[in-house]
Amino acid sequence: MHITGSVALVTGANRGLGRTFVDELLAAGAAKVYAASRRPEEIDDHGDDRVVPLHLDLSDPASVTSAATQAGDVTLLVNNAGINTFTPILGDEAEIRREFETNVFGTLAVSRAFAPVLGRNGGGSLVTVLSSLSWFVTPDSGGYAAAKSALWSVTNALRLELLAQHTNVVAVHCGAIATDMASDTARNLIAPEDVAKLTLEGVEADAYEVLTDELSRRVRRLLGEPVEAMYRALQNRPTS
Repeated sequence: MHITGSVALVTGANRGLGRTFVDELLAAGAAKVYAASRRPEEIDDHGDDRVVPLHLDLSDPASVTSAATQAGDVTLLVNNAGINTFTPILGDEAEIRREFETNVFGTLAVSRAFAPVLGRNGGGSLVTVLSSLSWFVTPDSGGYAAAKSALWSVTNALRLELLAQHTNVVAVHCGAIATDMASDTARNLIAPEDVAKLTLEGVEADAYEVLTDELSRRVRRLLGEPVEAMYRALQNRPTS
């Protein structure tokens, strides 16, 4: 797939990585970019008439259906929108459920709505922004990591189910990105521009997976190792 001349839709496009995706798509020659958000009035189109603000709320099925109807010419879907409540797995159950509703079921709803659109337009590509936390967990990321892990499985399932209609599904894994979501993270932040550029390169290369930083590459390698190789705390567990 080529970005030049494509018609893209980016969820969560009003700020952070989503806004950066819009900018990079325009720079790469996209013919149109639907900048989707719960608050489309906040979309900055930079005076470029290729940017089309669109209302889309992952928690509102009617808005998802409406967006798919309005954006019937999409050839590239970027599932970027998501939340992180920083809730441990034994923390507030309501917050964990909110993460699953948004990150898993909301993203799946968008993918289900736009899969037929992509199929009618020749297949195209579906991108899902995951995380290195799709593969491991930290003490304060239990809810988010569990949701992203589930979304990784959803992404793999979509890849297989959409193969027949020639839609390539790209999973993007990255560490903490220098956006509002990681505002409390002081180090090793990835520039959102790097994530967006590497992702679009992956789309054009028909890649199945994009690992945007060394953390994601290292964790990916550890998936084949014993669990204690991933979690050092397990190497020194108390003995009775």
